[in-house]
Amino acid sequence: MKRAFAILAFLCVLAAGEYVAVSKFAIRHETLNLFDAARQRPVSVDIAVRRDYETKANLGLWKLPLAVISNGNTVKAIEYSFLANVLAARGYLVASIQQDLPTDPPLMTKAGQPYVGRKGVYMRCEANILFVLNELKKQQENAEYDHITLVGHSNGGDVSMYVAHQHPELVSKVITLDNLRVPFVLSDHLKILSFRSKDPKFVTDPGVLPTPEQAKLRGIDIINTGAQHTELSDRGPDSVKEKIQATLDQFLRSSSSSELAPTDTTSPMIMNPGDY
Repeated sequence: MKRAFAILAFLCVLAAGEYVAVSKFAIRHETLNLFDAARQRPVSVDIAVRRDYETKANLGLWKLPLAVISNGNTVKAIEYSFLANVLAARGYLVASIQQDLPTDPPLMTKAGQPYVGRKGVYMRCEANILFVLNELKKQQENAEYDHITLVGHSNGGDVSMYVAHQHPELVSKVITLDNLRVPFVLSDHLKILSFRSKDPKFVTDPGVLPTPEQAKLRGIDIINTGAQHTELSDRGPDSVKEKIQATLDQFLRSSSSSELAPTDTTSPMIMNPGDY
């Protein structure tokens, strides 16, 4: 029995070591400093991709699934490496877009207006995403550009959900971390995973989250982390990030999202990061 436990422990360590090795050594990172001449706007993109899968794609043996990460307000695009590495390790071509610039007007809230007055911001970010997709097509032909995965934190999560509303023909999955303004897409053709914070300073607007019945019907997974809003990025503690990584990895592997979480979005699955 002791020998069996020792073997099991060794296999767990081996698996963890393999993931770390993939994250640190097998993933290629590159920063693309693009310029959208039509809008006279620079767009910076951090690319992450597994070298072996990229080689297979370049040989025409593999189509890289594509994930686009949109940053939250005041958070840099490169501060979501804990998400990018999981996606890249799973074979995705990951494009983390710096959605805002220092010269952009500050993000404001205007009560009573659609999306609290932020539709213009979402449209600008939508244009960034479409521009980046067109630029990536020139560099990597062997990627899936018509079944993309959108990932976003806070304002970036709202951008992801907004783009999924506007372009259902392009988007197959949406993964958000505490999007607060744009209602969830309710579609049988879209898989959604959303991590929620427990932060009194960041309250989700009414009507954004699906009802428990809608979540069950559409297979939407709501994960209440108990973490602070800004902890849903590289700035968060390792305990939170590691659990998000594990859940995201399961979501990407699972053909049925119903295995992940209960559908009752009014009752937290995770009460605090320790339980999570």
